[in-house]
Amino acid sequence: MTSYVAAIDQGTTSTRCMVFSHDGKVVSVDQKEHEQIFPRAGWVEHDAEEIWRNTREVTAGALAKGDLDDKDIVAIGITNQRETSLVWDRRTGKPVYNAIVWQDTRTDRICAELEALGGGQDRYKATTGLPLATYFSGPKIRWILDNVDGARERAEAGDLLFGNMDTWLLWNMTGGPEGGVHVTDPTNASRTLLMDLSTLSWDESIAADMKIPLSMLPEIRSSSEEYGKVRQRGALAGVPIAGILGDQQAATFGQACLSVGEAKNTYGTGNFVLLNTGTEQVASQNGLLTTVCYKIGDKAPVYALEGSIAVTGSLVQWLRDNLGMIATAPEIETHARKVEDNGGCYFVPAFSGLFAPYWRADARGAIVGLTRFVNKGHLARAVLEATAFQSREVIDAMNADSGVPLKSLKVDGGMVGNELLMQFQADILGVPVIRPVVAETTALGAAYAAGLAVGFWAGEDDIRRNWAKDKEWAPSMDDAAREKTYAQWKKAVTRTFDWVSEDD
Repeated sequence: MTSYVAAIDQGTTSTRCMVFSHDGKVVSVDQKEHEQIFPRAGWVEHDAEEIWRNTREVTAGALAKGDLDDKDIVAIGITNQRETSLVWDRRTGKPVYNAIVWQDTRTDRICAELEALGGGQDRYKATTGLPLATYFSGPKIRWILDNVDGARERAEAGDLLFGNMDTWLLWNMTGGPEGGVHVTDPTNASRTLLMDLSTLSWDESIAADMKIPLSMLPEIRSSSEEYGKVRQRGALAGVPIAGILGDQQAATFGQACLSVGEAKNTYGTGNFVLLNTGTEQVASQNGLLTTVCYKIGDKAPVYALEGSIAVTGSLVQWLRDNLGMIATAPEIETHARKVEDNGGCYFVPAFSGLFAPYWRADARGAIVGLTRFVNKGHLARAVLEATAFQSREVIDAMNADSGVPLKSLKVDGGMVGNELLMQFQADILGVPVIRPVVAETTALGAAYAAGLAVGFWAGEDDIRRNWAKDKEWAPSMDDAAREKTYAQWKKAVTRTFDWVSEDD
């Protein structure tokens, strides 16, 4: 009987289940979007119970589409939108509030309060590898405990649990209120602002600063081991759940960036560049994050430098859903190809402030350089170019931190099918851009982590052998043109600063 590994990819806009064969090929997939909830400007939420329902539906759907049953699946991996934070009741399984999404900026005052305790934005950076920012989970937990009636009292009594979406799914799949496993892995824990990067354990002093009871926090286990078996009725019952990786680390793993100096860029709701730094923690001096890349079983953790960009693919969605300029996301390339350049127009999508390398919560989006000459095609091109420019900024920072200039860039995610964007990315970086055969490497990475834990794959060499190039784009822009347009972009970015004041 042929065996397979399943991966649940719980993303920012949708949840899907993908089934993979031993050679890393997609056997079947099912996917379902969930609602994006915007209660106020800067607030972004998800209904966690909707996500759990969708997860059950897509796992059943993926098996049905592949004409498979539970006995065909040897293990399940979970990958997830990181930093999106949920608090729920351990006895009922009911969330006390919607999940607060990683893009949400409501915790800016909590971050400012913590900065004022001393050390500023870098107060916890030596321990966690992260700046104080609205991006991370810890301040979101604090907001829920401070603002939901009775939540703090219930948390201090030991009745509430916290988790990013990996923990929420694992807990439900393994029994929920009836013995559900409350666990996360180091890649997710390292995104909370609460984990010590060196010990891979929760830091009691930081939790105390944020007024978060340690009893809420999940146990931190490795990224590749058996956590428990599926206990809920329906698809995959009895199958071991054996891998957890935050989405960007999962993509790094799926791209086989398993050696020091290898990097990838994922083009999704946001963009995330990760550079494998091996067992060494590299402290960034240029606005990047130091994070856990993965930890396989009992092996030492592998670390990474990360450049996190909040808005890339979601800018195309905004053009579609909020402005109605396009009917489908792929139309953006059609319009952008009607013009030769951006017509002097630059779009800085600081909808959630600016992440790496700036970390400016006070920034907001801006379109600059508008003239009567600019048309729909120029705007479409400016939207695509914003993704490439932002990626250049974090890769420049990465080159400075590592001291080793990037020679090529592996890319993956939904936007890499846009060949105009891929060519412009190569042009603005001045290095080749390489797309793999399996572009959706996030789910693949989670599958690899689970498969390694149960012996489906023997080791990392199997993963390297499975990786294959689909297409490569070489830079074609001359140096003077590259640096001129990039300088204009940098000027445009400065126009977004200081838009939000303390009074706002």
